[in-house]
Amino acid sequence: MITSYKTLIVRFNSPIAVIDEVFNDVAYWGVGNLKEWIDDYESTRFTAIDEQTAVITSEYNMECVREWLEHHATFAVIAEY
Repeated sequence: MITSYKTLIVRFNSPIAVIDEVFNDVAYWGVGNLKEWIDDYESTRFTAIDEQTAVITSEYNMECVREWLEHHATFAVIAEY
């Protein structure tokens, strides 16, 4: 069986630490930062590669993750592979 993962490389306009502030209400979000929120999606992983850039991989939840990012974060570059 071949598994096909989608990959996003995102360079945010703000440091990831600033985006993490969205998750200050842990009781509401259920997580404390962007990495935890994305990693909570089954088969989806968030890896920061510097303070403003991340690689996100997902087997089948990328559309949901990308839609959330487009509504809640600003980014300089978003590339999908």
